[in-house]
Amino acid sequence: MKQLQAFLGREVDNSNIVVFRIGFGFLLMAECWGAILTGWVRRVFIEPDFTFSYIGFEWLQPFDGNGMYYYFFLMGLFGLFMMIGFAYRLSSIMFCLLWFGSYVMQKSSYNNHYYLLIILSGLMAFLPAHKVYSVDVKLGWTNRKETASYGFVFLFIAQVAIVYVFASINKVYPDWLQAKPIAIWFHIKRNYFLIGPLLQKEWMHYFVAYGGILYDGIIVFLLLNHRTRKLGFFLSLFFNLFNSAVFQIGIFPYLMILFSVFFYPGESIRKVFLRKKQPVTPKTGTFPIWATYSVVIYLVIQVALPLRHWFVPGNVNWTEEGHKYSWRMMLRSKSGTGNYLVKDQKSGKQEWVNPREYLTYKQYAKVATFPDMTWQFAQRLKTIYEEKGWKEVAVYAHFKMSLNGNPKHRPVDPEVDLTKVKWNFFGHADWKLTPEYDD
Repeated sequence: MKQLQAFLGREVDNSNIVVFRIGFGFLLMAECWGAILTGWVRRVFIEPDFTFSYIGFEWLQPFDGNGMYYYFFLMGLFGLFMMIGFAYRLSSIMFCLLWFGSYVMQKSSYNNHYYLLIILSGLMAFLPAHKVYSVDVKLGWTNRKETASYGFVFLFIAQVAIVYVFASINKVYPDWLQAKPIAIWFHIKRNYFLIGPLLQKEWMHYFVAYGGILYDGIIVFLLLNHRTRKLGFFLSLFFNLFNSAVFQIGIFPYLMILFSVFFYPGESIRKVFLRKKQPVTPKTGTFPIWATYSVVIYLVIQVALPLRHWFVPGNVNWTEEGHKYSWRMMLRSKSGTGNYLVKDQKSGKQEWVNPREYLTYKQYAKVATFPDMTWQFAQRLKTIYEEKGWKEVAVYAHFKMSLNGNPKHRPVDPEVDLTKVKWNFFGHADWKLTPEYDD
């Protein structure tokens, strides 16, 4: 542990940390204010009557009226403050808390980069990225410092390595190797200007499928080696800009490009972006023992989370048990249809309910394919029918789902009354079904 402490404690030029702070703050601002301008906030938080909060966070609901617009504007403001280094640590903490709140208020638009933003904004609160080129220094709220412990750089390199390596490993399964999800996604984009026809070529599907495995698997190692760093950077530019153009996934591709600054020596970043900043020579330093243990524990957790689904029965692509927080990024395509059967056990009355009567199209697509949301809406229907005067409400889900264009199967047991089922946060729920061909 002493050797690790010494390794993390080396004082190095903090230019890469500073540039990351500026770029990261800008991306957060763009994400939040862009969500308002593009109508994303309206579609996700304002228009739906029911937003599918994370189970256990049902008490946290979107604000009424225009409240969510103000909420996202405030988050964007904290992103701006992080960018310019104004009340930097407080702004990082506040953004992290508010973004976490917006994250757990709804599940219809889950995306790995939403989870990543929680992690990174939380880590930024500990990162001394406001020691130069910040309002905090100008106001005298913090002392200027040209160096930082290498441990902070190492932590971000390790985090992005975990994201990429698990993204590569998770892609190695039969449907991906046959490029099935890619073919489905690219068919939807057949009318894209210029590139639409190219995306329909079978060779393109396989190029993207296998290229994704290779890129995710080697990019960190290319960036770590000074001999291959330029190649890695240009590959990162091409891969992430391609993803941005084709999949339109917000700031995530640009965030992954921005991570490249951590792989370059701080002095190299200073010469390109911060030429007026004083040059420094790396020297020995100290990294607190508690911080060293904290880094180790944090990284162990980050490695353990993506592995947890191996300890739960069933196929994670069907049950979703262990899917989140595992960097299973853009791995599969799901589609499903179906209805609920609602019964009054006391009177014998029953009704078939089409969820589309209550949900947006996107929410319905998730209810039909994600068992946790299937279960959640069953609880919602119980409440709705109890308000109608039904006494002993039972709700059964009759859905069929296709994974990656394969034959449809039931993701949920239609014989189970979901209102009688308690949610299992950690283990496997027997009412979630996995087809034999996908075991």
